[in-house]
Amino acid sequence: MAGVPSSLKGRSFTRLADWSREELETLLELADELKAERAHRQELRVLPGRTIGLIFHKPSTRTRVAFEVGIAELGGMALFLPAAELQLARGESYRDTAVVLSRLLSALMIRTFEQDEVEQFAQHATIPVINGLTDHAHPLQALADAMTLRERFGSLTGLKLAYLGDGNNVCHSLMRLAGRFGMRFVAATPRGYEPDPTVVAAAAADAATAGGAVETTGDPRAAVRGAHAVYTDVWTSMGQEDTAEQRRRALEPFRVDASLLGEAADGAVAMHCLPAHVGEEISADVLYGPRCLAWEQAENRLHTQKALMALVIR
Repeated sequence: MAGVPSSLKGRSFTRLADWSREELETLLELADELKAERAHRQELRVLPGRTIGLIFHKPSTRTRVAFEVGIAELGGMALFLPAAELQLARGESYRDTAVVLSRLLSALMIRTFEQDEVEQFAQHATIPVINGLTDHAHPLQALADAMTLRERFGSLTGLKLAYLGDGNNVCHSLMRLAGRFGMRFVAATPRGYEPDPTVVAAAAADAATAGGAVETTGDPRAAVRGAHAVYTDVWTSMGQEDTAEQRRRALEPFRVDASLLGEAADGAVAMHCLPAHVGEEISADVLYGPRCLAWEQAENRLHTQKALMALVIR
């Protein structure tokens, strides 16, 4: 592996909006390199002796495993920190926790509910703070999605990406990434499930500068028409279980199935960040069919998270 750039050392990654297109491209190119080297069984121990702390308020499969495997392959170690077992659970402030952990760790990942919690940690920490997921954003997933689309299509610029379902954290981060790279992004959601209008406006402004477009609609078939990729996510996110039945009724017309995917461009792919509820947001024949990239997206969580750690950890 070529020398890792030093310009991003010490940077936090709490939201995509804080990173420029050029910085994101640097990360994606490094992820490609790390993936290729891993396939050749090359050891790339660029972070020997470093430790990343992983604070979890929510369950995790891909985020946790990708960080633990990734830092081990880079020569460091991960420390799993369930939030319920920290003094945070007894009222210790984010500020005090961030200051203490900065003296013990090389970086900190937080997977939680409120975006403000991640931002407060980043404000007071002297080590990089990484957003592992909040109710507002899921930037790590968007990185893996970008890598996956680049692998399939060669470039992001000019691609049409249709997102169907709840205008949630995954939708927000995808939208911001699409705007940065000049993609055509359409979010199709039922009334009452639209993405945050401030995120839409910011992403649309980025897209206009980069030669793309960001739009919203209530018509799933119109959104999918001509799309290169059709993306969906669970209809009921963590913490929303009490509204699951209401969500199923509202979102049923937005299910990604073979009929809907047939409206997309020739060679279009289906995408899902997982975990999937088969028969709700996506049909089994699409999820397990040859046009679905969900499994590549899951694998690429490892490579993009490794690249992020290699870039930001001193």
